[in-house]
Amino acid sequence: MDTPFIVLAVTQGISLVALVALAIVVFALARQIGLLHERITPVGALMTHHGPNVGEYAQAFDVNTDAGLPMKIGGANSNGKRSLLLFTSPTCPVCKKLMPSALSLAREERAGLDLVLISDGPMADHTAFREITGVSDASYVVSSAVGIQYQIGRLPFGVLLDAQGRVLAKGLTNTREHLESLLNVETLGVASIQEYRHRKAQP
Repeated sequence: MDTPFIVLAVTQGISLVALVALAIVVFALARQIGLLHERITPVGALMTHHGPNVGEYAQAFDVNTDAGLPMKIGGANSNGKRSLLLFTSPTCPVCKKLMPSALSLAREERAGLDLVLISDGPMADHTAFREITGVSDASYVVSSAVGIQYQIGRLPFGVLLDAQGRVLAKGLTNTREHLESLLNVETLGVASIQEYRHRKAQP
C-alpha cells in the first residue's frame, strides 16, 4: 500500500473522529442550555415599598407638560388607557440608554398605553435631554411634587397605572426587560416578578 494513501486514510480517520467528538460536545451543550432555559425564571423590575402600593389608587395631579399643555397624572384616564409613568433625570446615564427602549415599547403598546416621562430640575436641562434622546413622542412633565408623592429614590423608575389610576406595578427599570415586566405582572396576576418567582419556588 502506498504511503500517501495510508497518510490520507489516517487523516480522514482522525477528521471523522474529531467530527463525531464535536457533534457530541454540541449535543451536550445544547442539552445544558435547554436545562438552564427551563430553570431560569423571569427577571423583572425590582419593586420597592415606598410610595403608593400595588393595588392602591395614586393621588391625581393636574400638571403641565414641558410644552405647556395641561394634563392629569393619576385618576381616571379619559382615553381608557393604562399609563406608564417613567421617572427619569437628564443627569442619569441609565435613563438616557433606556429611552429608545421605552419609546419603542410605547409605540408597540400605543393602543392601550400612554407613556409619561416625569423629572424635575432646570427646564434647560430637559430641553437638552429631549434633543439627545429623541423623546418627542412622549409626554414630558417636570414636577418635583409627583416624584415626592411616589417617593422615588432611584432612577429610572417605572409605575404602571390602570385606566382608573390604580397602581398595577412599579419598580426600578434599567432595561427594556424591566419595562416589559411591569406590563406582564397584570397578566401573571401578581404584584411583581419577584412575587411570581417566590410562588414558583414554593413546593
